Amino acid sequence: MLGGMADCGSKQPRQLIIFPGALGDLMCAAPAMRFLMAQHSSGSRAELMARAELARFAIGRMGFVHGHSIDRREVGHLFAGSARLAPEASAFFGQFDEVRSFFASDDAGFVAALSAATGGRARFYPFRPDGAGPIARLYLQAVGASPDVSGAARLELYPEDLDTADDRLEAAGLKAGGYVAIFPGSGSAGKNWPVENFVALAQQLPSPLRPLAILGPAESRLGTAFDAAGLTVLSGLELAEVAAIAHKAAAFVGNDSGASHLAASAGAPGVAIFGPTDPARWRPQGQVAIIHRMPLAGTTVVEVMDKLCDVIERNGSTRLADG
Repeated sequence: MLGGMADCGSKQPRQLIIFPGALGDLMCAAPAMRFLMAQHSSGSRAELMARAELARFAIGRMGFVHGHSIDRREVGHLFAGSARLAPEASAFFGQFDEVRSFFASDDAGFVAALSAATGGRARFYPFRPDGAGPIARLYLQAVGASPDVSGAARLELYPEDLDTADDRLEAAGLKAGGYVAIFPGSGSAGKNWPVENFVALAQQLPSPLRPLAILGPAESRLGTAFDAAGLTVLSGLELAEVAAIAHKAAAFVGNDSGASHLAASAGAPGVAIFGPTDPARWRPQGQVAIIHRMPLAGTTVVEVMDKLCDVIERNGSTRLADG
């Protein structure tokens, strides 16, 4: 177990949601997960099994009270293919009153094993469901919910998250509302707007706004271009820090990436630049303007700047009025 909020020996009903995706996938599925939590017994406690980093992040911020790594050995037992289910799997999954899995729902052996381990208390939903329209709505439809996703993905940041963000900003010489968060990376280089364009955009932000480039662990090489231009870069941040910094930004600019989904879920307005992927399916939820063009390099700095200024004018000052 990754841990979670103290339960003081609570005997409340427990619900486990299993989800295999990356950060962007998790943000898109968040409304459907909220719906599943609300449908469970009154006073129940929801726990998330996902990638370890995501499971830790979701505790409290997405309504979950505990997190579990999807790589723990009991999950592997469900794929063993043995006629006799491993007792470790039965002990772990059998402790939950309800299990909802978006993982391996098309694997008959896994479905049978998890059903047996839970005594028939497991339900299965597709990961990245097929269909037209935003993936968040398709997840909602898959779990039997209304397709209205308005506000349902909003994160609940801890005061400590916001305090840590303030410390990071102060060290960088920035203040809430005085910067634009720039996310130049993604999980695929083919989805990235050229880094030199992000640098040019950062250099041309209207005063008094300042740029803040935020890099994930796989994007450190992109920092060289920002460093060479004398621009502020933050890297090696926890997801909670990234979310809180985005929350305090005037706006964000990013690719089709988990970071863009995270920033939008944290309440930041922004601009998401799409190329090979379809924004009709993958766009972030919230006040996000979309630019979609192939090749990606065909999207100009001027075009992105115009969208960004419009987003800030329509959303930035109002949302930051309360600090």
